[in-house]
Amino acid sequence: MSSSEQLLKKQDAISTTGIRKQAAFWFMIVGIILIAANLRAPLTSVGPLVSLIRENVHISNTLAGLITTVPLIAFALLSPFVPKLGRRYGVERIMLISLIFLAIGIAVRSLSGAVTLYVGTAVLGFAITICNVLLPSLIKREFPQQMGTMTGVYSVSMNLCGAIASGISVPLAVGAGLNWQGALGVWGILSVISILFWAPQLKAPAKSAAAAGSSTGNKHQVNIWRSPLAWQVTLFMGLQSTIFYVLVAWLPEILKDQGISSSQSGWFLSVLIMASLPFAFIVPVIAGRMSNQRLLVVITTILLLIGTLGLLYGSIHLVLFWAIILGMGAGFAFGLSMMFFGLRTRSAHQAAELSGMAQSIGYLLAAMGPALIGYLHDATHSWSVPLLILVGASALLCLVGLGAARNQFVSSAK
Repeated sequence: MSSSEQLLKKQDAISTTGIRKQAAFWFMIVGIILIAANLRAPLTSVGPLVSLIRENVHISNTLAGLITTVPLIAFALLSPFVPKLGRRYGVERIMLISLIFLAIGIAVRSLSGAVTLYVGTAVLGFAITICNVLLPSLIKREFPQQMGTMTGVYSVSMNLCGAIASGISVPLAVGAGLNWQGALGVWGILSVISILFWAPQLKAPAKSAAAAGSSTGNKHQVNIWRSPLAWQVTLFMGLQSTIFYVLVAWLPEILKDQGISSSQSGWFLSVLIMASLPFAFIVPVIAGRMSNQRLLVVITTILLLIGTLGLLYGSIHLVLFWAIILGMGAGFAFGLSMMFFGLRTRSAHQAAELSGMAQSIGYLLAAMGPALIGYLHDATHSWSVPLLILVGASALLCLVGLGAARNQFVSSAK
């Protein structure tokens, strides 16, 4: 073979390698977007269908409420252990397995019967937990220079698909004649598509969160649970989750007590969720370019306080404005909480550990929040005290957020 032929063969090999790398890069991005889309839709699709499920399966209101509570409990219980799974078996492999179990959980939940309803819900809850915890560390590992943009993309994908799922559940169940089983089961299609796009990641050289962070991980061994900064990030995550889930659970009831119809109340909740989406994308991008994020924390608090105090003391004619302001505040808070996992850690493994800790405590608080607010409403026969609790939670969010926004990395307490 002549030297020119050897050169051409080498150039062809380089070109082929470049194309493969580009294809793998875009498969990774699309895979992340699809996985993120799976993290809310199987959960938010349940709420509008609760009455249909309750009547068909013949369960009480208390048991019906558990359908949405079980995944939050799964988040709280499993999240601390997920980083060790990713470190031992590889993030890509564990996430693929979780997607397979997600599809199985959705299918089992969609069968008729109370037992399969709760078993399937528990399975998909554990599957979503794994992806919830590992996605931030994966983004930090694969996109260290575009962490803000990728965090924004995955945040919007997650929340947009969640909002769509909530909106089309009843039309699918009633209008399309799929019943509640079909309306919940249709999201299994999305999980199967995600599996197909994510499977090629196993062909890449195996990487674990620990291996990705080995250059710094051994040098900076940290007990996350003893880090004051980690606790500030955790409380920020927990408080923002609690505020959001309280609003999702009770905003329609709050507005109905103010004389707004049920259909309009639901529409205002949709406005709140949709208003959060652009800020869930923009805030991580901005946060990644700032030396610290304290200004964003202050803006977040101001938005949440204005919206909550508006519901409490403001004019009923400005409800649309209050809903938009609350949505903006929720978008700011969620985007910041997702970014803190990467910004406050030195390696992908630390990011996974912090994500597991924060989401464990955070979703435990989120699971208790709506019940506490409902209890206070029943005890006082008013929404004034519950809304004042949200005001206090927003102020506390600012306090811990200012600490979490410092330009520092997590470290064990001395």
